[in-house]
Amino acid sequence: MNLDLTGKHAIVCGSTQGIGKACAIELASLGATVTLIARNEESLKKSGAELDTRAGQNHQYLVADFSSLDLLKKKLADFIGTHSPVHILINNTGGPPGGPIVDATPEEFISAFSNHLLCNQILAQAVIPGMKTAGYGRIINIISTSVKQPIPGLGVSNTTRGAVASWAKTLAGEVAPFGITVNNILPGMTKTARLESIITSKAEKLGKSTAQIEKEMIAEIPAGRFAEAAELANAVAFLASPAAAYINGINLPVDGGRTSCL
Repeated sequence: MNLDLTGKHAIVCGSTQGIGKACAIELASLGATVTLIARNEESLKKSGAELDTRAGQNHQYLVADFSSLDLLKKKLADFIGTHSPVHILINNTGGPPGGPIVDATPEEFISAFSNHLLCNQILAQAVIPGMKTAGYGRIINIISTSVKQPIPGLGVSNTTRGAVASWAKTLAGEVAPFGITVNNILPGMTKTARLESIITSKAEKLGKSTAQIEKEMIAEIPAGRFAEAAELANAVAFLASPAAAYINGINLPVDGGRTSCL
C-alpha cells in the first residue's frame, strides 16, 4: 500500500494543537512538506520544530486569522504565488461555543459559517488550480459525527458541520475528474482542549465532578475510551495518500463505534 507523501505539499489549518497538530506531525512523517496555519506565530514556530525533517522537506507556517476573510484571501494569494503547489489541504477549525440552538443568536451562526464553511471555500479555491495542474489533490475536512447524529447542546456546531459536509460532497463530484478527492473525517470524543472544556462546562452545569462526567461519556463509547489525536491523524494521512485515490465524497467517523447510525 502506497502511503508515501514524499514530494507532496500539505497545508494544515489549526495546526498548533490537538487534531490539527497531530495531522501535521503524521503527514510530515510520511514525507510531506507541511505548511502550518494558525493565528499565533509563537505557537506555529513551536509546532514546526516538532515536525520530522528529511531531505527535500521544507516546512513553513502562515499566520492567519479566519475572522477576516479578505485578509485570508490576500495571504493565501501571496503564499500560493511564491511556493510550490499544494497537494493536500486539511481544513480544521475549532468548533463554535456550545449551547441549545433555540438560544443561539444570528451572530453566532454568521461567525461559525464564516470560520468554517466560507474559510474552507476560500482555501479550496486557492489550492485547487495547483492540484489540477499536478493531477493530485486531497482535501480533507475535520468536522464532527454530528453530521450523522446531532449532538445535544451543540446547536450552532451541528448546523454548521452539516453545511460543511454538504459543501464537501458537492465539491467532491466537481473535482474528481482532475485526480482530486474531497472527504470528511468525523472525530468522536478525542483528547483535546475542546473536549476538556466541554467536560468542565458540563460538570459545572450539572454539579458533578469532571471525573464523573468523563466516566459517563466513556460509557457511551463501545471502545471504552476517548480517542488520541494521533488516531484521527492516521485516518487523515491515509485519505491524503496515493492509496486512497478512489475514496471520494465520504464521511468517515473515527469515534470508537459511538455513532449509532450507519
